[in-house]
Amino acid sequence: MRTNNLKYLIAVAGIALATVFSASAQDVSIKRGMDRSRLNIGAYHLQPYASTEAHVKDVADCGIDFMLCIRTDYKLLDLFQKYNVGAVLNKVVPGWWGGDGSNAGKMKTKNPLTAYDRSARRFKDHPAVWGIDIGDEPSALDFPHYGQVYEHAQKLFPDKMIYLNLYPNYASVAENNAEQTKSQLGTKTYQEYIDEYCKYVPADYLCYDYYLYAVSVPRAYENLRIVSDACRRTNRSMWIVLQVNSNKENVWTSENELRFQAYTAMAFGAENIIWACYTEGWWHNQVVDKNGNKTEQYDKLKRVNAEIHRLGEPYMKYRNVSTVFVGFDGTEWLKNVNQKSVRGFNGGAFSGVSAVGDQPLVVGHMVKRDGSRGEALFICLADDPYDEDTKTQTIVFRTNGKKVKAIGNKGNVKLKWNKKGFYTMKMKSNDGVLIETIE
Repeated sequence: MRTNNLKYLIAVAGIALATVFSASAQDVSIKRGMDRSRLNIGAYHLQPYASTEAHVKDVADCGIDFMLCIRTDYKLLDLFQKYNVGAVLNKVVPGWWGGDGSNAGKMKTKNPLTAYDRSARRFKDHPAVWGIDIGDEPSALDFPHYGQVYEHAQKLFPDKMIYLNLYPNYASVAENNAEQTKSQLGTKTYQEYIDEYCKYVPADYLCYDYYLYAVSVPRAYENLRIVSDACRRTNRSMWIVLQVNSNKENVWTSENELRFQAYTAMAFGAENIIWACYTEGWWHNQVVDKNGNKTEQYDKLKRVNAEIHRLGEPYMKYRNVSTVFVGFDGTEWLKNVNQKSVRGFNGGAFSGVSAVGDQPLVVGHMVKRDGSRGEALFICLADDPYDEDTKTQTIVFRTNGKKVKAIGNKGNVKLKWNKKGFYTMKMKSNDGVLIETIE
């Protein structure tokens, strides 16, 4: 009898222990947060009119990993959890937006650290919450306080990503006076704005928004150059918010224009791509309209997101070490960009990387993140940024004897090798291709 009791107690204990481990494993899988080892795709805004289970499933099916500016609605967050979509919540802590710059330098007074303590005490967590939004487009005059806020928020929400997004370079610059409080940037140049962020805010990423089809290609390239250089210099991850909607009601951003934005950003080393706007937020022609119906943007975005994820898996094995413009001479695309075009890329295992006929390429050179041997190139054929005349071009390169493989947005890319030591491959306008050396 005593033996049977002992066996019974051991069995019960074993079941209990297994249950604990199972629950712990489940907690780990549920509370996964953002997996920074992969390229994540986000989107801004999921309004109440698009918050049913069918709508959330559509978000997941569209290839969106997380949504920003999400309200604390636990029924909605339950649906996010069910479909493995992460949420970055706003209005959990005191909000801040730089706006027109009239409130520049006032954040410390309006949002003291004690206000974040009060917010944290009221916060009720949920497994679908990946991050907490602490503000958008601040002035550099507020960066010293933002640095303190960022560190404080990390302590208050230790398992959450703390999200902060910066101005693009087309925000107004400071006046030539002592106050600078009417400036959006709070600095005389955009370079200084980014440098001040890196000086004061200890985040391991830098996120900014740039809506190319409301501004221009050259300014977008200059913004990418400045931010990418800063990320390499300070060992930060580059995140970027891109445009899926339109600033003009009668214009729809095309599928190839989505590709151009994403693949030029990846050529500069972007590790997080965020689209604006999925539902109503600003401007026109969102992915889902104000009646909760999918627009033509949905299928475009779904296809491009699938391509980004396909490329993202091998892409994230590498980190960007440099980016060059190849074959841009004679175009207007580098006007006022502080980087010149070259005839071909030469670096590491690669040489003579160019397009037949000197077509424009944005070429990112990458090395293995884990320090092992291995290099890669990420190439965007940038000959048609406004999707006016899609063409197929021939790309040529040497590899100093290294064998290589290539993957494009549709899958494996066929490489041809000739006896002169050159590889050739075909690319369509605005496509992206990752070329990896094989050891």
